[in-house]
Parts: sequence; C-alpha cells; structure tokens
Amino acid sequence: MRIDILTLFPAICEGALGESMMKRARDKGLVTLGVHNIREWAPGKHAVTDDTPYGGGQGMVMKCEPIAAAVEALRTPESRVILLSPGGSPFTQARATAYAGAAHLIFICGHYEGIDQRVIDLLVDDELSIGDYVLTNGAIAALVVVDAVVRLIPGVLGDAASAADDSFSHGLLEHPQYTRPVEFRGLRVPDILLSGNHAEIARWRHGQALEKTRRLRPDLLPGGEAPAGSGGKPGKKRP
Repeated sequence: MRIDILTLFPAICEGALGESMMKRARDKGLVTLGVHNIREWAPGKHAVTDDTPYGGGQGMVMKCEPIAAAVEALRTPESRVILLSPGGSPFTQARATAYAGAAHLIFICGHYEGIDQRVIDLLVDDELSIGDYVLTNGAIAALVVVDAVVRLIPGVLGDAASAADDSFSHGLLEHPQYTRPVEFRGLRVPDILLSGNHAEIARWRHGQALEKTRRLRPDLLPGGEAPAGSGGKPGKKRP
C-alpha cells in the first residue's frame, strides 16, 4: 500500500510516522508513506495557499490550485482521495478495514476555515471526520486514520489475531485485560482467567465486553441509547 499525506505542516506527520508500529511497517516494505507540503505546488515567490472567503466571514480558506495540483501529481487510477474535515462522515473501524485493502490513499489535511468546495466537488472521494470537535489542522486527524488503517495491513502486527480482537471489530468494546501480579492493591485478577478453561474464559470475556459496551457505549448496541449519567464506573463517585 502507498499512502500520501498533503498538509501545510509536514513535520507534525513525519515525527509520528517514524516511530513504533508505523516505522516497522515501513521498514518491512508493507506500506510506503509520503508526506508532502502543499506549498510545493503553490505558484509564485510567496507560495500562497490561502485567501479570504467569498461572501465575507472570518478566517481564511485554502485555495484550489495548490491542492488540485498536488492531488493530480500523485493520483493514479487506483487512488482514493480523502479529505479530513469536521463536516465529514464518521470514521469507523469498518471504514479502516476497507481502506486497509486499498492500493493507494491520498489524504488532504485542511486548515484555517477549510478548503475551497470546488476541490471537494472535483477531486475528493471521501470526507472523513474523526469526531464531533474541531482540531487546529487536519494533519492530526490524518495520523489517527493512517494509524488505524496501517495496523490492519497483514504482517504489520506481530500477532494477526490482535487486530481481529480489537474493540469495535465485533461491534463491542474490548473486555478488561489483566497481567501480573495476580493481586495489586487489594484487587485480584478474576479467578476465571487463572482457571485455564479457555471456553469459559471466552464466555466470560464476551459477557464483560457486552456489559462494558452497555455501560459506556450503548449506542453501539441495536436500539441502544445512552442512559442518564452513563460513563462512570459502578460504585465510583464522579466529580
């Protein structure tokens, strides 16, 4: 897979993409990652990439020409062009899985008040949002999406089952996890996990995942609605 990120702030991406799992994926040749400064395609000595919005209003809007030139320089018939935007459709695990099978992804990272709508109309395949909030720029959001996608590429994770067992992969949050020591500050690892009975452990984990989802993310369940006061742990007072 090849991934290209178009941004005004390449340094934000380059640091994160050179560490941990992402670095290992690149070193193995499982993914090729390119980070590009949109200003490289901006004409003129000052490489201007933004201008005031037509119709008035605060802030600046990213111009058509540099973004279009960048996309068209990188795009192939196999490319999927993705804009990170607060106004996009929600990014989900299912979307990450679909993208993991793509040959080439191009991410456009917005900034200021967004990008000229004509770029979206002419060149963008998907508008994605990572949540109902606004970030300083889309580079941060792009890193979230790239990380979620790359870890699903076969061979990236040490254990292929790790991705299959992730939260959301089966429509539920992940069950609680424990490791040594058996007891910590008066709290013990549940006995079932020490039993060696793998069938019972699997049933316990599923039940715990279902309960956790009902408590923290009931919206993930069919017909689920968040109850009043949900989100805290049972028995604990919330500030």
